[in-house]
Amino acid sequence: MIIREQKPYKALIYSMIEKLPRVNLWRREFLVETLILFLSIRGRINFLQLARYGKRKEQRYRQQFEKRFDFLSFNKKLTLSQGSGYWSGVANRAQWGLEIGGIGAIDIDNHTAFHLEAVQTLNDDGQKLPDWYAGVISERKEALTAISRYLVADAYFSKKAFADQIIASGMHLVSRLRDDADLRYLCKEPPTGKKGRPRKYSGKIIIGDIDKEYFSFISQDEESTVYAAEVYAKALKRSIMLVHVTYLKGSGKHATKLYFCTDAEMAPNDVLQYYRCRFQIEFLYRDGKQHTGLNDCQARSENKLHFQFNASLTSINIAKAIHWLSIPKEKRGAFSMSDVKIMNHNILMLNRFIEVFGIYPHAIKNQNYVKELILYGTMAA
Repeated sequence: MIIREQKPYKALIYSMIEKLPRVNLWRREFLVETLILFLSIRGRINFLQLARYGKRKEQRYRQQFEKRFDFLSFNKKLTLSQGSGYWSGVANRAQWGLEIGGIGAIDIDNHTAFHLEAVQTLNDDGQKLPDWYAGVISERKEALTAISRYLVADAYFSKKAFADQIIASGMHLVSRLRDDADLRYLCKEPPTGKKGRPRKYSGKIIIGDIDKEYFSFISQDEESTVYAAEVYAKALKRSIMLVHVTYLKGSGKHATKLYFCTDAEMAPNDVLQYYRCRFQIEFLYRDGKQHTGLNDCQARSENKLHFQFNASLTSINIAKAIHWLSIPKEKRGAFSMSDVKIMNHNILMLNRFIEVFGIYPHAIKNQNYVKELILYGTMAA
C-alpha cells in the first residue's frame, strides 16, 4: 500500500469540482472535507459521526446534505480522467423497503468499475420497474453516451420496452436472455422472384441443439463452448447478436446461457466480456456497505439520502484513483478498500494528536514513526 496524505485527495476532488458550474468556494470546502471523512471514519458514517470527526456541527452537515449536488457529472469527469475507455452498466440494490438504481462504468483494461450515480426508486404504482429504470437512463443519456454507447444490464432487463427505450437514447443493450427464449434463424436464401414478401425466418432455434452450420464457432475450453450468430428474438422483436455458451457442469451435465447485444454487428467476444465484467460493479456496493457508510444515513429526506448514497460510492472512486490507478498496471496488487480506510483513519487521528501535542511530524527522526503509525493495522503494511 502506497501512503497518501490528504493533499492528493484534495487536489483530485478540487480539480473535478472546478469543472462543474455553480459550485461556490464554501460548498467546495464542504464537499472536499466530507468526501475525505467518508474515507476516514471507521464504523457507521452518519451525521453524528461526521460532527465528531469533522470541523462542523451536526446540523450543518444535515443542511448541506439537503442541497443537491451533481454527482453524475462529477463522477463522469472523474471516470473519463482516470480510466481507459468505458461501457456503462446498471444494477439495483434493495434494503428494508428502500431501493436504489446504481449506474456505473466498467473499465475493461483495468478490470474495475467506477460509480456514476445512485438514484432512489420512486416509481408510481402503475409503472413497471424496467420502464422506470429506462426513464432514468433516458434522462441521463447525454452524460452516459459521452462515456459509452453500450449499456449492460442483467437478465431482468431483457425486455422489449426497456430495450426500445435504451436504443432510443442512442445506446445498445447488452444482457442475457431467458434459457427458454423464443429465437428464430434469419433466412439467408436469396429472393426467389415469386410474388409476396420474401421469407424472413427459416425456423425456430432449438436451444440445446443449434444448427452449427448457421452459428459461427467462437471458442472452446475445459469449462465452456461458445457459438454466435445474428438471430431474431421474438421477445425483443428485433435481430440481435446472440452468444450461445454451453457450460460443462459436474457429472458431465451441461448448462446453456444466452447472451446478446441489440447491436447485431458487435463482436461476440465483446458481448461475452462486457456482460461478465458487469460483476465489477458489485464490488462498489460491497465496499460501500462495508466501509463507506452506504446504509448508515440517519435521514429520511430524499435529498439527504441521495447525497449519502452518492458520497459513499463516490469516495470509493476517489480512493481507487489515488491508491490503485496511480500505480503502474504491472505493479498493482488487489485493491483493498479496507486498507485505504484504515490508513486514512490513522492519518485522521494522527493529525489530531499532532495538532494537540504540538509535534512536528516532518522532522527526519519522526518520519519513520509517522509512516509506521499510518500503516498500523493494514493488511498490506
